[in-house]
Amino acid sequence: MEPATGTRKHAAGTPEPDAIRSKWWPGHADYLEVWHAMRDYTEARQPGTADEIWLVEHAPVYTLGMAGLREHILDSGNIPVVESNRGGQVTYHGPGQVVAYCLVDLHRLGLYVKEYVALLEDVVIGLLVDLGVAGACRKPGAPGVYVPMPEGDLAKIAALGVKIRKGCAYHGLALNVDMDLRPFEGINPCGYEGLRTVDLRVCGVRAAPREVGDMLAARLGTAFQACVRPARALSAGPRQPTG
Repeated sequence: MEPATGTRKHAAGTPEPDAIRSKWWPGHADYLEVWHAMRDYTEARQPGTADEIWLVEHAPVYTLGMAGLREHILDSGNIPVVESNRGGQVTYHGPGQVVAYCLVDLHRLGLYVKEYVALLEDVVIGLLVDLGVAGACRKPGAPGVYVPMPEGDLAKIAALGVKIRKGCAYHGLALNVDMDLRPFEGINPCGYEGLRTVDLRVCGVRAAPREVGDMLAARLGTAFQACVRPARALSAGPRQPTG
């Protein structure tokens, strides 16, 4: 997949990004191939490079983030393990899960990293509400999105992990749609022993991953576009903290 870098100009001549676009990778994509493409896209970015959302269903793989510990991989079986440069601990990707890789310029969006992570969580929570999943929420100290179970505990339905390079983000979020959840038993998901992981099917929602992915990308695009800072603000440099 070749990244697109088209731009247009403000009247004042300042580069303005094209509208945020999304694209699906075909088939069950290899994790390393997509990761390296994201990295290369980010390294080649210019101030006016377009933001993109890449939607992926991966072939089965465990990924270990920068904070990940090998001891949280209990039994990988025949599933490959990849040490990734994203944030976070260990997780599983596989068919039936939608991964949204968000290649976005945080400076242009006017977001700090914590605000960006909160935005990703908000988008997923809003999508789950639209799909009829009640009670989706955050969990203090554990990034991601969780849903309440009848037993009273919280189960994880979406994981987050990002990488920031030159003020631009890549990697993103993974939402479990309709997948074989057994591989999660081979790890301590996100470093938490005994953490239950569920998908939309467990929550009573039957939907195709591609349908959910398109809905997710649309919500992400709307949220990102709402954050884009005017050219005048960009020329003034990074936003200063308040309070």
